Amino acid sequence: MSEIEYMKECMARDLVVMLVDEQKMSLHGTLDALYQSETYAKLKDTRSGLYFQSPVYVYGFLRKEILTGKM
Repeated sequence: MSEIEYMKECMARDLVVMLVDEQKMSLHGTLDALYQSETYAKLKDTRSGLYFQSPVYVYGFLRKEILTGKM
């Protein structure tokens, strides 16, 4: 696994933990929400550089997307 892929996976882990803790979502619901989100699609795209940002910063986008349906 490359360093960039590792960073992406760590970010996804951190986002799941934040969603479970702050939104009181189930683990299954959290994983579905994350993996189907536009935020996750951008996170997986290395060109976006989103994997290099703070998990709290990326969580802001994900939270907004979950609440409003838009990133």
